[in-house]
Order: sequence, then structure tokens, then C-alpha cells
Amino acid sequence: MPAVSLPDATGHFDRFGGKFVPEALYAALQQLEEAFVAANADPAFKTELDELLADYTGRPSPVTEARRFSEHAGGATILLKREDLNHTGSHKINNVLGQALLTRRMGKTRVIAETGAGQHGVATATAAALFGLECRVYMGKVDTERQALNVARMRLLGAEVIAVDSGTQTLKDAMNDAMRDWVASVDNTHYLIGSVAGPHPFPMIVREFQRVISTEARAQVLARYGRLPDAVAACVGGGSNALGIFADFIPDTEVGLYGFEAGGEGVDTGRHAATISAGEVGVLHGMRTFVLQNADGQTSESHSISAGLDYPGVGPEHAWLAKTGRASYEPITDSEAMDAFRLLTETEGIMPAIESAHAVAGALKLGRRLTEQGVEKPLILVNLSGRGDKDVDTAIEWFHVDTHGDSSTGAAQ
Repeated sequence: MPAVSLPDATGHFDRFGGKFVPEALYAALQQLEEAFVAANADPAFKTELDELLADYTGRPSPVTEARRFSEHAGGATILLKREDLNHTGSHKINNVLGQALLTRRMGKTRVIAETGAGQHGVATATAAALFGLECRVYMGKVDTERQALNVARMRLLGAEVIAVDSGTQTLKDAMNDAMRDWVASVDNTHYLIGSVAGPHPFPMIVREFQRVISTEARAQVLARYGRLPDAVAACVGGGSNALGIFADFIPDTEVGLYGFEAGGEGVDTGRHAATISAGEVGVLHGMRTFVLQNADGQTSESHSISAGLDYPGVGPEHAWLAKTGRASYEPITDSEAMDAFRLLTETEGIMPAIESAHAVAGALKLGRRLTEQGVEKPLILVNLSGRGDKDVDTAIEWFHVDTHGDSSTGAAQ
């Protein structure tokens, strides 16, 4: 079945996807799908969303040619799609505004969300403030500690932040608790999922609200360079930013699609979140997809320096793209991501989110590889999905940055 026809009527991407949920949620998922289909056919909905994306988010986001950074990429030219410049600092706001409008159309007054790095939580809290919705965000306790700045932002925006202390206290556990909340409150609550994960229709809805990234980028690259890029690259946890920048390029089979997963301390160590590279087919959070799991089918603990990629599953469309060979997925270690974080910061004055730094690191390797394979002056488009302000504390610790200045020389002490 061609990509444009997926998911099918049952919410599947071939064998992946589906709707593995308690009976209590079936009606809510059906209501959401009907609201989405009706909204897509309503010009007034599209007009309101387009106005919000332009006047509130600041779209279109620019494409920046990273000239000094590209000198390290083996002759490739690296282009950055600047989702870090959106209001709230990441691509997450694109989907959140669309789902907030759907929440209002469904007559619901409360939203809940899960978040890892806090980018989706901040975007959800922002939209809730804008639309006057009650908001609760579930976040693993470990993630609240490594992303304290975003916890403060959410609370200042009026959201309630629940630090989840079960399991590994990360994104998987936050999603578990959000699901439990939704089962108990579905009459007045919309679960505003932030990734292309979860039961149908969420993977489809989030992809379509994030498609604006590739629609803009494809036109911007064609207008500036007169051709399509040789490759498109993005980091992949659940995979929303990656599908956002892949979507309009999927039919362009001459364009390579590359997803870079969290390789953590190395796939061989077992401490990673490289779900496609090292996982097996299973069911997690209402979908069939690649999952990190043990021999008994129990979900394994994942690891990444990046809270946003620290998830043992992946969106089902990515599983399908990997299985069909249309997209390639590779792990990037914590060290490789942090090296790229520093290199982009020092060569371009652009500090990426650590999530996005995985894509930046992958583009460096990809540029060198394409050149070695004989591709002349490869053009690589990278989705810079978020900015790194939230990750400064992690970077200080990783690089042992001395934050105490010498008053006489200005040097670090």
C-alpha cells in the first residue's frame, strides 16, 4: 500500500500501529478521529490553525546553511531547518496548537500530556494558557530533575506538573500514568499526545500537524538550491520531528531519509534507547511497533543522556519505514551527540537541544559517508527540532564547564 494511503482504516501501517487500548478508551479515540476528519474538511479550522502557526508560533521557520559546521562534514553542505526558533523553542508547538483546537471542537475543558525533555509539556501548557484549558503534565521524576527549567516554565504557565516516581521514572512511566488519568477522566479530558506514538489515530494526527515542517522545507530548499536535498536527517525517540520533516519527502525516492536514535553508552552495553536498531516487535502504549523488551516480553529500561529520546518504543510509521527500507535508522552515542552539540555551538552560534544534537552528529557521519560513496557535494537537510537552553546544566556537567569567572582576567578559575 502506498505511503499516502497509510494508516489503513484500522490504523495500521502494514503490521505496525493499531489500537491496543482498554474498552473505555475506544469511544474517545473514535470521537477524536471523527473530530480530526471533520476539522480537515473545514476551511475555517485550517484558516485558524494557519493564523496561529504564522502569528503565534512564528512560521515559516527558516532554513540556515551551516557553513562553518559543514567544513567538518566531509564536503557536504548541512542545512538546518530551524524549529528551534518557534515559540516555546521546539517543533512541539505545531502539533499542540492543532490538538488544542480539536479539544475545543470536542467540547472538552481539560488536557493532559506526557513529556520527557519538557518541550512537549511546555508547548501543551502554553496552548492551555492560550485557550483557557485546565492542564496537567506527567513527567518522570528523573526527567523533572534533569529538565528543571522546563518544569518551572510549565508551572509558571499555570500547568500542574506530576513527577512520576514509578518504574524508571522517565518518559515511558509518564505515559503510563497519563493513560491511567485518561481512562478515569475521558469525559472532559483530551490526552494531548506529543509524538507519533500511541494508539490510532494519534500517530496519524501528530504526523499531519507536524507535516508543515517538510512542506516548508521542501519548498525552501528547491527555491534556494534548485534541487531537492540528497538526504534528510532527524533524531528519533517517539519520532514526531522526524516524521514532520520526512512526510513530504517520502514520495521523493531519490531523497534518502535518515533517523538517528539514542545509542546511549553504546548499543552493545545495553544502556541505550535505539529501539529500531536493537528492539523487537511488541506492543507498547496502545501500538504494535519495535520495543526494547526482554525474553518474557516485558519492556526493558532505556537510557539516553537526552530525556526526550529516552523511550523504549518508537512510532509505528517509523517501524514501517524501517521495515520497507524507505528510511534508515542508526544509533548515535551520548558522546557523539555531545561532541556535535559543542561543535555546532562553537562554529555557528546555534546551541541545539541534546535531542537535535543526535541528528547533527548523524549528519556529520552521513556527509563523510556520502562523499566517500562518490556523491558530489552532498546536500543534507537536518531538522533542528529544538534549542538547547534547557540542556545547559547537563552540558556544564558533561564538559566540566567552570562557571566561576576571574574578575581580573575574565578567564575561568
